[in-house]
Amino acid sequence: MRIITINRQFGSGGREIGKRLSDLLGWDYYDKEIIESLANQEEIDPDFIQSIVMDHGWQSFDLTFQNSFSYLDYEIALETQKQINQEEVIQHIAKAGNDFIIVGQNADLLLEEYHPFRIFVCADLDARLKRCMIHEEAKTEKPHLTEKEILKNIKRMDKNRSTGRSLLSSKDKNDPTMYDLIVNAAYRSPKQLSVLIADFAKRWFEMEDFEVLQ
Repeated sequence: MRIITINRQFGSGGREIGKRLSDLLGWDYYDKEIIESLANQEEIDPDFIQSIVMDHGWQSFDLTFQNSFSYLDYEIALETQKQINQEEVIQHIAKAGNDFIIVGQNADLLLEEYHPFRIFVCADLDARLKRCMIHEEAKTEKPHLTEKEILKNIKRMDKNRSTGRSLLSSKDKNDPTMYDLIVNAAYRSPKQLSVLIADFAKRWFEMEDFEVLQ
């Protein structure tokens, strides 16, 4: 089983890169929305999770890549039971044995025993702000957030994610030693980067397989 985990700065395009990467590699794909949907029950049913995972049920989710600030408060004050359920779902996904990509969720820490290929997607603040502004302007509902409001929310999201991660590890998510590949997404589109990363990932896992045989 091969696993790719993707952590990212908000607005860097990491989620879109993850989905495009799964399409290129033909692997299963999971992110916050999918994990939450599978964990949205009082008590996790392993058989239900197993059936969804084995049947590639993630494909039934309608995925979009617009930036969302809907989790601003939730990110920093997760309900304990919800967090436990989500972590349990992630473990069930791994135990199913399928190759998969998972974005966020501190999966690189939760799945450390599986030795995932760990990616971090970043970009400078101006590039992230520009990307968020493009998505904001594309929304049909109004009023749109101002540039100042978006900038404030980006900083809050980054802070909240770091706070959540600190509950699992003493190392900051921006620590380069936590990753196998760091991608600057400021100057290339997610489509272009996903092609490059897919090639790198294939070679990475081929090398791992070779080393195991040796």
